[in-house]
Amino acid sequence: MQWMNAFLFLLLTAGHTELQVTIVNRVHALRVPCGILRRIRHIHDLMVPLFPLALIGFLGVTGPRLLIDGEWSDVGSGWLIGLLPCAVGCVCLIVTTMARRLKRPLKHRLQHKSQVFDVEKELGTRPIGDGPYQKLTTFPGNQVCELDFVERTYELPRLPKEMDGLTIMHLTDWHFIGTIDLPYYEFATKLAVETNADMVVFTGDLLDQQKLIEWLPSTLGKLKAPLGCYFILGNHDWYLKPDETRKRLEELGWKDVCGRVETIEVNGQSMAIGGDEQPWMGSRPDFSNVADDAFRLLLSHSPDNIKRARQDNVDLVLAGHNHGGQVRLPIIEAVYSPSVYGCKYASGEFFEEPTLMYVSRGIGGRHPLRIRCRPEITKLTLKSPN
Repeated sequence: MQWMNAFLFLLLTAGHTELQVTIVNRVHALRVPCGILRRIRHIHDLMVPLFPLALIGFLGVTGPRLLIDGEWSDVGSGWLIGLLPCAVGCVCLIVTTMARRLKRPLKHRLQHKSQVFDVEKELGTRPIGDGPYQKLTTFPGNQVCELDFVERTYELPRLPKEMDGLTIMHLTDWHFIGTIDLPYYEFATKLAVETNADMVVFTGDLLDQQKLIEWLPSTLGKLKAPLGCYFILGNHDWYLKPDETRKRLEELGWKDVCGRVETIEVNGQSMAIGGDEQPWMGSRPDFSNVADDAFRLLLSHSPDNIKRARQDNVDLVLAGHNHGGQVRLPIIEAVYSPSVYGCKYASGEFFEEPTLMYVSRGIGGRHPLRIRCRPEITKLTLKSPN
């Protein structure tokens, strides 16, 4: 057995998988119908396991017999050219993994607290309904019912002193599909209500079954805040009946900011709240008529809109969509993240001058699987440097 060649096969397989995942992540960031995305995932699911089998079969035990007694000099030029992208993919995987491990907390973060609630224990029953993929909820290590209530405090350079201490409850990606049942979301709502935040925002992907819009009165419909409740929708809402969803939320007192900017007054200072559902729905919010000294908040379903937010001098972006990857591997961390940036913005905090962006893991997902990636609701407290 040629153990070094076996190790090289392993690295090439990792590189090939990285390339396949890269394609899937980028395609899922685009305005592509759900049916086409499903077929692309099926191809991906086939290509990932077939590659190592082909390596072993055609290069390892037959042909040049690299796993037995062969040499790489015996491998044809066609194979070598075909394996080159896999080698590049392996290098990219190593580099990005190292970058993630070396990332430091932002200097803008002043405080971080986290409290995990075992919702099954809190309710006294397992909150699993009759929706699809129920078997995934029994997967070993699944944290789908472990709700993480995150509190973070950030100092923002342009936050007026009159807004010092402003609190925002950030909710996203609830994905009502019926597998995780209504009591789970009612428990999350109860936590959000008890925080008494100045403002509540929801950044998309509310429904995966349109009929479950009937869950809204006992969940998001319970939320109120002195400065209002604001929402945008996401790509999963786009697959369904977004106009009906918007109407129902507005009837419950929520304000739709998709493709527009609403300016409110906070202690005598202007705050501009915009919403971006691109690339799936609506248009970009126009901040051009906003006063230069107004604090700018953008609700964006996808964190991919960070570039435009920076151009608009947005102070704070709140996003979701990527679910933290849902399954995070040791060392490598997130693997699947539907973003043109791959897993760069899977979840967490990012500062790219002049914009702070927080990407929540959300609390739901079409597939009820969370490994090393608990569902999350977030309370942000903003501090002024003055």
